[in-house]
Amino acid sequence: MKILSVNAGSSSLKFQLFEMPEEKVIISGYFEKIGLEDSFWTTKVNGEKIKGAKFLKNHKEAVEVLLDELVDHGAVESLDEIKGVGHRVLHGGEKYSDSVLITDEVIEDIKSLTKLGPLHHPGNLAGIESLREVLPNVPMVAVYDTAFHQTMPKENFLYPVPYEWYLKYGVRKYGFHGTSHKYITETMKEKLGKDDVNLIICHIGSGASISAIKEGKCYDTTMGITPLDGLMMGTRSGSIDPSILEYVCKESGESIQDVTNDLNKKSGLLGVSGFSDSRDVENAAASGDERAILALNMYNDRIAKYIAQYYIELEGKVDAIVFTAGVGENGIEARSDIIKRLAPIGLFVDEEQNSQIASYKDKNEGIISSKDSKIDIWVVPTNEELMIIKDTYKFVK
Repeated sequence: MKILSVNAGSSSLKFQLFEMPEEKVIISGYFEKIGLEDSFWTTKVNGEKIKGAKFLKNHKEAVEVLLDELVDHGAVESLDEIKGVGHRVLHGGEKYSDSVLITDEVIEDIKSLTKLGPLHHPGNLAGIESLREVLPNVPMVAVYDTAFHQTMPKENFLYPVPYEWYLKYGVRKYGFHGTSHKYITETMKEKLGKDDVNLIICHIGSGASISAIKEGKCYDTTMGITPLDGLMMGTRSGSIDPSILEYVCKESGESIQDVTNDLNKKSGLLGVSGFSDSRDVENAAASGDERAILALNMYNDRIAKYIAQYYIELEGKVDAIVFTAGVGENGIEARSDIIKRLAPIGLFVDEEQNSQIASYKDKNEGIISSKDSKIDIWVVPTNEELMIIKDTYKFVK
């Protein structure tokens, strides 16, 4: 059975076609700059990357090219072979605690939640509506980035603000990267041979979040009502004193929208060092760049602090700490530095093991903690697309 996963952004669209239940990727691709004159795409088949380019004025045109690519490269003989489509959707609010079959009501709910996901939902909706139009009889599933975190207890998801803000406006912590945190949780259940796992999952990439998993369910997470909260990231500030916004607005004359945009797109590693990619920051730090060194120290320190916080929240009963996503899977020096900061709670790195694990090395997963570490520390690659496919397959099957 062939299932398609789609992740549509404001001007991009990523896709993978899987053969299920074998979980085999048949073809994948990435459309960029949709709506711009220089839009282009890259399709990957049998390890070969094939590039294409033409003006795609909207997501519907990108979807039409996508479906042509599937047929042209022999991924399907006809579109009738596609039995389901899973769509990544940023925000499910409090209503959706799991993936759901897309109906007109679900689409209206996604539209109403755009106020909580203004950067992501227009693209998410464009992808859904375009594919529903072209494949009207194919079941489609919304896989929400927030769903996995809806098991958090109230004391962890509420902010200490007027309670009516929660009742009237839905102001609370929702959490994101839920598809990744869910995938890692399910993977670690298999690796550890138990369902009631207690984990600290560090999804560290350009966007970054950490989750505390208690008895197999999300107990706390770092991102908030939007993905801006929590950790310092590639271009996002993470948690800061909220009064900074009013102060900077007054001092600079900028609007609240301008300052919020700066916190989302011009802060984090970029704001401090001038580089948003952690590899560029590490290279600059290695050459003695003081701001790059400062940025790395701030970045790693905040990750370590949240790990320590969640260790306390889980009462020290942690089966494993897991690093995943871009930096988590490949940042050998970052992982080492973060773990060294956690020596006071009994966590220690095995430098040799750590140095051998990355996506570009022969070994891409395994334990990187030393034998005297109180808790095993793992590196496990995430696979959000496969999680989307698995959830969709359940409905289609």
